[in-house]
Amino acid sequence: MTSPTPADEPTYADRTFRSPAGLAGGALLLVLVCWIGVDAAFRGEGRAPWMALAGLLTVVPLIVAFTLRPVVAANDRRIRIRNPFRTITLPWTDVADVRAGYSTELFTQEGTKYQLWAVPVSLRQRKKAARQQSRQAMDDPYRRTSTTADVRDSKVRTAAADQTVADLRELSERAGDKPLPDAPGTPRASVRWAYEIIAPATVGAVLLIVLGAIG
Repeated sequence: MTSPTPADEPTYADRTFRSPAGLAGGALLLVLVCWIGVDAAFRGEGRAPWMALAGLLTVVPLIVAFTLRPVVAANDRRIRIRNPFRTITLPWTDVADVRAGYSTELFTQEGTKYQLWAVPVSLRQRKKAARQQSRQAMDDPYRRTSTTADVRDSKVRTAAADQTVADLRELSERAGDKPLPDAPGTPRASVRWAYEIIAPATVGAVLLIVLGAIG
């Protein structure tokens, strides 16, 4: 008989960050591409059905990779970055900084840079948030400027990417305040390539080249 898990054992629930626009755009692209490809496969003549199938095999994995696949999952122990073609897992002790310039990037202690595809930066949204913060600063009787305002304040509008970076930095700082012992189960840095995306896309591209050469 197994003993129950102690009630005071810490849990590490993931917080996930994704791009709603990317998910919506990816779903629409998949519907459009599949509709055109399936129609060509069933109604086409000659090599058209084979070209359509090879095109689907190439394009569908790439659409999934760049729109539906990207996600950032983080907890008090580690961060997992799932980009189009690879998944990077890092303990917070290996993370030096997370920044959002023209793109969202994570820097390791060794100086390696990883882009967070799931957290795109919208310059338009950032400018809109800056204008609203500026107006609120002018109307603030306590003269709290946008540079000192707390981004977690519900009255202060912040660009989505900047808010996500603030949340990730908070998790990183929290992990630094409570270092975990080097014991079995402690997260390790790892990089895994998404062969389930790369393989079918490569096969489809090769088939397209072969069919084009034959014709």
